[in-house]
Amino acid sequence: MAKPKVAFFDFASCEGDQLQIANLEEKLLELLDHVEVVSFREVMKEHSDNYDIAFIEGSCTRKSDEDRLKKIRSNAKIVVALGACATIGGINCIKNTRPLDQVRKEVYGDKADWFETYDARPIDAVISVDYKIHGCPIRGEEFLNLCKALLTGQKYVVPNFPVCVDCKLAGNICVFEKGTTCVGPVSRAGCGACCVTAGAVCWGCRGLIDDPNMNAHKEVLEKYNLSADEVMKKINLYFAYQTAEKKV
Repeated sequence: MAKPKVAFFDFASCEGDQLQIANLEEKLLELLDHVEVVSFREVMKEHSDNYDIAFIEGSCTRKSDEDRLKKIRSNAKIVVALGACATIGGINCIKNTRPLDQVRKEVYGDKADWFETYDARPIDAVISVDYKIHGCPIRGEEFLNLCKALLTGQKYVVPNFPVCVDCKLAGNICVFEKGTTCVGPVSRAGCGACCVTAGAVCWGCRGLIDDPNMNAHKEVLEKYNLSADEVMKKINLYFAYQTAEKKV
């Protein structure tokens, strides 16, 4: 039986998600016993447009990106959005909160007209996506779990509960008790609350859960006498596209 052919593609991103996959090292070599990688710019020079599974990193930030995305979609049997920029638009969508002409001038100066750009968006705003691997960057373990599910016909389940659950399981003290803000109550879990465990806060790189209880989040802020403006700045770091859609 022929191995499934796999290709990796990048749009507007830092390509850190693909590096997470390259850094799997021995585990990646084991995966290659079961799939054939035909395009992966981070680790190989060869490229082929003959593939079964396309992993796409990065957000769509130019009208011309749409044609390339549609071509990838037409070639692939399965499309996987890889990382926050691809799944939720990511940090690139911060620019959507300001007038685009102003952003263009600040970035490109007097050459603003030289460069094509529009409001950033996740790839499922342009093409259909079969699976999403969330995070900034993704966790290598989740990538391997999805690959295993695809190869064995198992169901791949993305968590749909808040990071607060992961935090409690990790035994963390709630950051609200420490007098700071966090978007964990409305953010998708599955990361093991790694940022809070490391002494930071949750920035929401895995996106909003499907039905975020924003009113309950506001009640938490009021309980701890914290500013809604401060938490909204944290929300817009990763949620700018999602909150615009949901009109949060």
